Amino acid sequence: MAYFYLAIAIVAEVIGTSSLKASEEFTRLWPSLMVFAGYGVSFYFLTLAFRTIPLGVAYAIWSGLGIALITIIGYVFFRQVLDAPAMLGIGLIVAGVAVIRIFSNVTVQ
Repeated sequence: MAYFYLAIAIVAEVIGTSSLKASEEFTRLWPSLMVFAGYGVSFYFLTLAFRTIPLGVAYAIWSGLGIALITIIGYVFFRQVLDAPAMLGIGLIVAGVAVIRIFSNVTVQ
């Protein structure tokens, strides 16, 4: 269940961050409200994940997958294109998350 909570936290964070861009410096009401709702839900479910997933592992997965998803959303919805070094760096972040998740001996309590 902890990884389900973490997945909800990641999706909510991505919604909040995407809305942050769409809020245009908090000048648009609905995207601004989505920022607060997204981050609120994200932090709540992240705290639930922290009950059993170690802090560093949960945060690495939350932030790493959030970065990757935000990059995709930036490309699709905001027409933001990254250069090769940026894509490589994000790929390394995702690879790091995969290494932690697949090979780490840190156990969920």
